[in-house]
Amino acid sequence: MHQTLALAAQAVGLSDPNPRVGCLLISAQGELLGQGHTQAAGQAHAEVMALRDAAGRGHDVRGAVAYVSLEPCAHHGRTPPCCDALIAAGVSRVVAALEDPNPLVAGQGLARLRTAGIATEVGLLADEARELNIGFFSRMQRLRPFVRMKAAASLDGRTALLNGRSQWITAEAARQDGHAWRKRAGALLTGIGTVRDDDPRLDVRLVHTEHQPLRVLIDSHLEVANSARLLQPPGQVLIYHGGSAGPVTAQALCDLGVELKSLPDARGKVDLVAMLSDLAQRGINELHIEAGHRLNASLLRAGLVDELLLYVAPKLIGEGAGIASLGPFESLEQALQWRWLDAEMVGNDLRLRLRKLDAVANPSDSSL
Repeated sequence: MHQTLALAAQAVGLSDPNPRVGCLLISAQGELLGQGHTQAAGQAHAEVMALRDAAGRGHDVRGAVAYVSLEPCAHHGRTPPCCDALIAAGVSRVVAALEDPNPLVAGQGLARLRTAGIATEVGLLADEARELNIGFFSRMQRLRPFVRMKAAASLDGRTALLNGRSQWITAEAARQDGHAWRKRAGALLTGIGTVRDDDPRLDVRLVHTEHQPLRVLIDSHLEVANSARLLQPPGQVLIYHGGSAGPVTAQALCDLGVELKSLPDARGKVDLVAMLSDLAQRGINELHIEAGHRLNASLLRAGLVDELLLYVAPKLIGEGAGIASLGPFESLEQALQWRWLDAEMVGNDLRLRLRKLDAVANPSDSSL
């Protein structure tokens, strides 16, 4: 199953909105017959890729054991059900790390296998498998993406100098690692303040990826300049705005191929909860945020951030912008609570990952 999960990880940046799934076909004698992982949406799933691989190697898979990192699907989507492919191939047993949280599957794939006389087992390395697809589980069970907020800061918690300059607080290795996390996401989000200050491209370019995530901008009044690098290829751009967008500006953006979506709240700003719901409906599993201290604070105060991805440089830079403009609080009991996931050196910088106390991967928990 460890090998199966390693295969599934190869679908990062490829399979969205489908989950990242790996499959191994092993003979009764322990010989590897075939392997594969989920391809791009509309193409073959992991089980079919493994069966094709076995056929290409000239192997007969009748009586084999199929190890899959997620329950084989049981419905007709863009591709036929994978459980039917395994039944037709004549495997004797299927070992799945997890049941599929998709209501269209949700145990039906395993049930169909058992009805066909195929032994099944579920729950092997379930936590690891769930983490790999935490965004897919979030979208299926909470109807919203898993939200990861990234920031690069100094030892004194500053993300930019008082004059707004922030490039570069961390070193090249941390920036490349940050792009690997961008690659995981179905969409990358920032705010108009960051676009004005830094003019980011907000794409994946420091690591290889098969496709670019959707780039999302929160711009309540459509103030973005047509020359902003965010609006340039590659990839698609979606702008959420409030209720005060001028028709001339809107048309100019549409002419650039930008999609506009009006989601105003009572104050005429973007309704952040409605935005997450809309992104889920678009098939976004993981949302990666790289924004300024004001938008970060709005998302954090609303309880919409599931995970923090922080890169800390061994520098003290004095006064400047922080990660989020949350305060002032009147007591420490008002502090937003997080739990540590891991800490790792990336070059000369420290990468910290923290998760909100109630944002866990276990589907039995009430937060999912």
